[in-house]
Amino acid sequence: MASIGLGLAALGRPGYINLGHDEDLSLGREVDDLRARTHELLEQAWQAGVRYFDAARSYGFAELFLGEWLTPERRTQLTIGSKWGYTYVADWRHDAETHEVKDHGLATFERQWPETLQSLGGPPDFYLVHSLTADSPALADKRLMDRLRAIADTGVRVGLSTSGPHQAATLRKAMAAGTPFTAVQATWNVLETSAGPALAEAHAAGWFVVVKEAVANGRLTSRAGETPFNEFARQHGSTPDALAIGAAVAQPWADVVLSGATTKEQLDSNLAYRLDGPLNEFVQQPDEYWTERSALPWI
Repeated sequence: MASIGLGLAALGRPGYINLGHDEDLSLGREVDDLRARTHELLEQAWQAGVRYFDAARSYGFAELFLGEWLTPERRTQLTIGSKWGYTYVADWRHDAETHEVKDHGLATFERQWPETLQSLGGPPDFYLVHSLTADSPALADKRLMDRLRAIADTGVRVGLSTSGPHQAATLRKAMAAGTPFTAVQATWNVLETSAGPALAEAHAAGWFVVVKEAVANGRLTSRAGETPFNEFARQHGSTPDALAIGAAVAQPWADVVLSGATTKEQLDSNLAYRLDGPLNEFVQQPDEYWTERSALPWI
């Protein structure tokens, strides 16, 4: 059964697409506010037994905040995943027109890898190409793949994260391309299950599988209002987020399921996940799911 990790996408920068994110950060969005909040949730997660922490170069100061919180003793007991390929460009504004810029070229990797090392105080355990898609030139870039192999040879497991309605095709292409990849982070939740079979194939091949967006950026939480899923959770005596995370944890191919909590209360609720039966009645078509996700505002 999968363990729970803490993702820092909504903690390392002042704007994100989670429902109610502006309310979560109502007490302050300045750098020191987010630093204190991130450290507080990292400590809470650590005390609760969470041992996987996820960041990315594009998550504002997430890597830096995580690196500041680490101690040598903690570092030996936990696992860190991070990602490269997006650059944060919002200048600490939650209302910026553009928050991150994607580039999977070798030059971006060569710039961001040292930045990751400096922020974390050393290498992460996993380093993923951020939101790789099947049409990305990265898989055919021999120099980039050779560079990632060199990183993998040092003991860092390299891989990819996926996004969009064609996650399964992207993952299978990466698996077939002779890449140095042995890890994947993908969106899977009770609304968007299409990547499941491909993730099972990756897991069977020895890949490490991390689930992100298990609560669908808040659409599987009480913030979504009176939805059929939320009514189902209420009838079964559960909070919707606990039920959604439990569904992801129950997938036999999942190694880690990320909580994207931004408050102590959210993290407590996420950690109180419950396992239930199949929830297939809530599945959306991938195009429908990703169209709705793309319409979520940065707040």
